[in-house]
Amino acid sequence: VQLVESGGGPVRTGGSLRLSCTASGEWYDSYCLAWFRQVPGKTREGVAVIEPDDVRTYAGSVKGRFAISRDNAKRALYLQMSSLQPEDTAMYYCAADFCPSAADFGTRWYRTASYGHWGQGTQVTVS
Repeated sequence: VQLVESGGGPVRTGGSLRLSCTASGEWYDSYCLAWFRQVPGKTREGVAVIEPDDVRTYAGSVKGRFAISRDNAKRALYLQMSSLQPEDTAMYYCAADFCPSAADFGTRWYRTASYGHWGQGTQVTVS
């Protein structure tokens, strides 16, 4: 599967932005879909994940401000970001793969090694 992100750009502190990720190629509705972000010099961190049954999990730093959603018919993943802060500035990546087992999900959803398919990223700059 090939993933392409869009929707990034500059935004004022307190503003909102909606990221999109579209997929082509081999696709499974049973994929877990996730958003990650990375700042230069730091490790890529998991932001949010949505399971095939629409169960959502968020990193503590974005809970209540970001909302992840998916549209399987369109092979699309979205991230609605609100109340943006300068510390949200990063390159944002979407990722896809079969979900970790239920027993491991809580400790694996935010690990980059859990996803084999990645987009190229879209930059979000908050100032």
